[in-house]
Amino acid sequence: MMTENIYEVMLQNRKNLHAILTKTPKEKLLKIPAGFNNNVYWNIAHTIATQQVLIYKFSGLQMRIPNELVAKFAKGTVPDGTATEEEMMMVADFLISTAEWLKEDYETSLFQNFNEYTTSARVTLKNVDDAIAFNLFHEGLHIGQIALLLKQLT
Repeated sequence: MMTENIYEVMLQNRKNLHAILTKTPKEKLLKIPAGFNNNVYWNIAHTIATQQVLIYKFSGLQMRIPNELVAKFAKGTVPDGTATEEEMMMVADFLISTAEWLKEDYETSLFQNFNEYTTSARVTLKNVDDAIAFNLFHEGLHIGQIALLLKQLT
């Protein structure tokens, strides 16, 4: 069951990512430091794509973001070092809206089915509650990666 606290943690994480995305110069967001295979922007957009796959796709539902965004930032993709202003604004908007939509959709019992999935961290998700909990952990990993990338870029 998604508690109010889980939602508040998710929303605060997303607000933190939104602040990084909107306050960091574009060239810094897109730079891939030596020894890394991705950048700050990819990590931020990846959190949105992953949330949609883990929670909506595995529940058999239509994802709430364009398929192109999922294809560009899903697990296994690498950044090409480019992003349009429009795409970056869309990602910034989705950081907050996808968290809000998840809460609404959860509260209206939209998630009725779930296709069991074992993550690359070898955690088996059996239902939407598992997916929400794992997604929070996943976003935390990427927030750590973003902090490390930002440190490399100063």
